[in-house]
Amino acid sequence: MKHGKKHRAEVAKSLPEWERKFLFYKALKQRVKLINPHSNGNKRSRSGNLPTQDMRFTLLLDRELDKINSFYIDKEEDYIIRFREMEIMAENLNGYVEMVQVQKEILDFHSEMVMLLHYSVINFAGLIKIVKKHKKRIGGSVYSSQMPRVQQQPFFSTDLLYNLIKGCEAILDRLSPPNDP
Repeated sequence: MKHGKKHRAEVAKSLPEWERKFLFYKALKQRVKLINPHSNGNKRSRSGNLPTQDMRFTLLLDRELDKINSFYIDKEEDYIIRFREMEIMAENLNGYVEMVQVQKEILDFHSEMVMLLHYSVINFAGLIKIVKKHKKRIGGSVYSSQMPRVQQQPFFSTDLLYNLIKGCEAILDRLSPPNDP
């Protein structure tokens, strides 16, 4: 199966309200196809500019990176706040029914954070694939300049999200009854 189909299938599996927040792989692929491979795209014109189609690809790639990062950062900030609220709720329980309700909320929250982790992986894979297609089409201009930049994007750095996921698991462990052998 081609990457574009895999990408669409993975996006379809995500939360429906997130669908437009994923990398628009198809548009980027169409931009790559418009680039003339014989225009020697990795060389700049006398004015120092990249050829027009190459520049359009780079601009679209930048917009997609901004979209992905904005969404990821917003979600991460929301999750930090929600995690603090979950910690407070877990510390101030009044009975078994409330504990079960809090466990359910934490599980739902955990699931959503795992989906954001999945979001990061899908988008990174799409970016790697499209930048490779670009490199194959015209040479290394965007590949060599974009790959280090892509790896430094907030959506690629998942340490904070991973720590929040682990924090939810720790709260659930505290709330679960001890296992007696």
